[in-house]
Amino acid sequence: MSEQQERQQVIERELTMSRAMVEAIAHEMREDEEVFYMGEDVADYGGIFDSTEGLLEEFGRDRIMDVPISETAYLGAAVGAAQEGMRPIAELMFVDFFGVAMDQIYNQLAKNTYMSGGAVNVPMVLTAAVGGTYNDAAQHSQTLYGTFAHLPGMKVVVPSTAYDAKGLMHNAIRDDDPVVYLFHKRLMGIGWMPAPDGPKTPVPEDDYTIPFGSADVKREGEDATVVTLGLHVHRALEAADALAEDGIDAEVIDLRTLVPLDTETIRESVAKTGRLVVVDEDYRSYGVTGEIIAGVAEGGLEELEAVERVAVPDVPLPYARPMENEVIPDSEDIERAVRAAHDE
Repeated sequence: MSEQQERQQVIERELTMSRAMVEAIAHEMREDEEVFYMGEDVADYGGIFDSTEGLLEEFGRDRIMDVPISETAYLGAAVGAAQEGMRPIAELMFVDFFGVAMDQIYNQLAKNTYMSGGAVNVPMVLTAAVGGTYNDAAQHSQTLYGTFAHLPGMKVVVPSTAYDAKGLMHNAIRDDDPVVYLFHKRLMGIGWMPAPDGPKTPVPEDDYTIPFGSADVKREGEDATVVTLGLHVHRALEAADALAEDGIDAEVIDLRTLVPLDTETIRESVAKTGRLVVVDEDYRSYGVTGEIIAGVAEGGLEELEAVERVAVPDVPLPYARPMENEVIPDSEDIERAVRAAHDE
């Protein structure tokens, strides 16, 4: 029985992912006056993906702050506030905009603790909306998980359910080091972008944390290991249900965090199944799929009978719906990859 199934037996209320995130943020803001949230359209609008809906009414404009369209300025300000002892949460409306403030993110947020010889901490959470599936073209549809995971100095969090989103957010805000918290738009549960079945889950009212570096086996299986994150956890579960009709029993692992990465859970699963399929909505080359496969091979190559990876090809995300659907992996792509690994 997975963690989620165990929780459903004792928790009755369900939340969307956006409401779970907001609940965690509100709790931390009540507990610590140094926590505040800043970003574009996060106050009056409540975040274009409902990431801050309702917070302005409780905490006011001193702590829920709309900012000018200058990622360089407000992310730099957030880093400085964190170094002075505050706990800012700064939102990039779309992760695609990170390039505007790359110096603030990678040369300051990620490095200042090291560069200061440990004299300062940077307890800041950088949140960002990620992912495609709604035809917003190449500058508003990327995930870029692997880019942040590749750059040392930042923890990288990618929730796939409301339960995980709340626990990971509590942990992120309390962490004394920089955390990049990437939420998939399609999973937030907002009215104009319907979520798939799965992200809306039972969520306790009390606060709780999910440790970073702790993957979750969302579905147990014996024949193949599917490792993924974010939206594609749900697409992998859909594929696993289809495969089960033909007697192929797929195990689905939700990474939940890329940094730190829970390689132990992945290796234990592969030792059981012998087959590894890694699924990612990021680009195929130099990315998460290759890193996970390499990590498994380094730790137990003799146990690895077959490998497949499913990712976005190395092209800009198209605007046209048929073309976007072609490049972003769906459940049928995952199903084909598992079948290929199973037949090798």
